[in-house]
Amino acid sequence: MRAESDRPLRIVLAEDSVLLREGLTGLLGRFGHDVVAAVGDAATLRATVASHQPDIVVTDVRMPPGFTDEGLRAAVALREEWPSLPVLVLSQYVQRTYATELLESGDGTGVGYLLKDRVGRVEEFLDALRRVADGGTVVDPEVVRHLLRRRRDPLEQLTKREREVLALIAEGKSNAAIARELVVSEAAIGKHIGNILTKLGLPPAEETHRRVLAVLAFLRA
Repeated sequence: MRAESDRPLRIVLAEDSVLLREGLTGLLGRFGHDVVAAVGDAATLRATVASHQPDIVVTDVRMPPGFTDEGLRAAVALREEWPSLPVLVLSQYVQRTYATELLESGDGTGVGYLLKDRVGRVEEFLDALRRVADGGTVVDPEVVRHLLRRRRDPLEQLTKREREVLALIAEGKSNAAIARELVVSEAAIGKHIGNILTKLGLPPAEETHRRVLAVLAFLRA
């Protein structure tokens, strides 16, 4: 269920608001993607994914019947069954637990957590959708800022610049993009990331996996 870069995506959409569901379906269709199914509750979402085997799932957090975290729990369950299934979760509010549970699901790649306000910024939303479908990890910048204001016990040993770099990693940015934003060389960013991974005590592993672990450490802080 992993998408190839730049090709149209087959999407299963879960959103209880009929207006937003129809709006997202139309928006994605206008940009060449195929919403193979659009459902309004978490139970139907799980059955629909099994039937359609989509490239990515886009789901709201709060869905019937309880309107608490049904969409999130369905997303995590789907990732347990298909660890490489990309999932992009949309939420009305910043919920730290929702973000960490999602990022800890599956194999740690191909996950995204965006606030619904981000959908109105069409290019950003579509870029996040594509990056998650291609195996990236994307966290809404507002979620990152909210979490950065919380206590940072596990991150105390990081310098201010290293925390800035880690926050941008959590947003799903590449080394090159981080270098452009901070106006430094890509080699400098690589050095900062090496220091971050060492200070956080992350075990030797494939680089993408270590970056995901660093993001999780950031979100848990």
